[in-house]
Amino acid sequence: MHGRVKLKSTAQQEEEKKKEREKKLKVYKAARDACFSKRKEGTMDVEALQLTQQLLSSNPDFATLWNYRREILLHQETVRAEEEVQKVYEEELSFLEGCLKVNPKSYGSWHHRGWVSSRIPGPTGAESWACATAAWRWTTETELQFTDRLIGSNFSNYSSWHYRSTLLPLLHPQAHERDPPSPSTHSHSVCEEQLLKEYELVQNAFFTDPNDQSAWFYYRWLLGRAEREEMISCVYVSREGERLIVAFSRPVNALSVGLLLVVDGQPLNVDWRSAHPRFRHSPVWICELPPGTISDSSNEHNLTVHWTQRHIHRDCALYTGRSESWCRDSATDQELFRSDLSVEKTSVLQSELQSCTQLLELEPQNKWCVLTIVLLMRALDPLGYERETLAHFETLKDVDSMRSSYYSDLCSKFMIENTILKMEYAEVRVFSLSGKKLTTLCHLDQLLLVTHINISSNQLQTLPPQFAMLQCLEVLEADDNVIESLYGLYHLPRLEEVSLKNNQISRISDLKPLTTCPKLTRLDLRGNPVTQTANLQSELAQLLPSVTDLLL
Repeated sequence: MHGRVKLKSTAQQEEEKKKEREKKLKVYKAARDACFSKRKEGTMDVEALQLTQQLLSSNPDFATLWNYRREILLHQETVRAEEEVQKVYEEELSFLEGCLKVNPKSYGSWHHRGWVSSRIPGPTGAESWACATAAWRWTTETELQFTDRLIGSNFSNYSSWHYRSTLLPLLHPQAHERDPPSPSTHSHSVCEEQLLKEYELVQNAFFTDPNDQSAWFYYRWLLGRAEREEMISCVYVSREGERLIVAFSRPVNALSVGLLLVVDGQPLNVDWRSAHPRFRHSPVWICELPPGTISDSSNEHNLTVHWTQRHIHRDCALYTGRSESWCRDSATDQELFRSDLSVEKTSVLQSELQSCTQLLELEPQNKWCVLTIVLLMRALDPLGYERETLAHFETLKDVDSMRSSYYSDLCSKFMIENTILKMEYAEVRVFSLSGKKLTTLCHLDQLLLVTHINISSNQLQTLPPQFAMLQCLEVLEADDNVIESLYGLYHLPRLEEVSLKNNQISRISDLKPLTTCPKLTRLDLRGNPVTQTANLQSELAQLLPSVTDLLL
């Protein structure tokens, strides 16, 4: 046995490891308790900063300690010179790099790093502007290089990609941006030259690992999501109903945005309501006009809606002898639904579509690639690529069956958009969506003027609250669906005929929303379970006394 190294038994090793862990845990708990005690006492000294650093170095996912550390750093800003604060934050970035080596995907560390970058002192006067701006830019560029290193070592790091998306608009903003780049700027626009470099980087990532979603999410961010311009898209006025309807390009709260109605040069005090009580924010708002304001058909009236908060207005003239009038934007404008992607140049989108198509040939079952191709096709030519889009949705449902309902709803959205774009002119008032396999309804605010709609032979389960935006609707055909709820048939003042043949209406109470439609005279319920209810005809006569043509 002489000359041999004495080896410890497995039991001895485990016992020593256990004691070492207990010792470390004891030190950790003592430091943690000391931090909690200091925070409770409101202590913001250097020792507290050191204690939090000690704990976060070993456990960077301790959110409470990151919060306490930010409180300490904010306090230090008030008691130190600006040069010292700059140094503190530079040291903080070095400390954070160590934390991210412990856990490269630590949300707490990434959030704190972004916060620290935003706290780097900026210029305080004309003389120091150039120097301070250069220092800020150097820090931001250093941070971008930091993401380069992490992404280069492991493409599958969502936090690195996300952090990169916050830095690029600061360093490489679009030339037309009015405000100079700064840590507080929340711009999403990146100059085209840098975008092309980013496309190359992210393509390397998803060609390397097509199933890693982090790179696909970043790619979707690069393509952008444009905001629709805020505007009044339509004003409709009814002489008979003595009411006015305003449609906006996006949902707003009319009670807080400052809507002013002027009729024949005189401001009117009116109460605005959304199309359905469920909506506090809605693209469609309605007001009842004071009796006699526009009821005389021998008079012409000029109405103006002012959106005072946005300094926008829209005029509408109600001519002599006319019962209604409207002023609206074209619903057939190709750009109406194309704004989902904000990349301006078609050539860039076409190039990206070609790259994704090449990847799809290699990875025909990759859902991220297929979905991105669909979005690019929608941005380039929604009508021209309609057939390919439908085929891609079938592929998505096959390869990602758990989300088939999501893909069905998204496909329904695109089919409704295409049908609107195919309208011969914006004022068309008969609209058909029949036989399109729709599972949901959307963009109903674009159909404000429609008087007759056919949504038969689809897969709809409900008429959603948004359906109440069809304020001019007179005839509804909704046969051969699986509709169980009529929640959206609320207060449609002109609705006269409803056909619901072969659906799933099972209770009389499901028909209650129709009581808010005063002109309803014809109702077809054939082929619904509710028709088996005893005494149905007498109960419906009591519930819907205006209905004179009831088909059961």
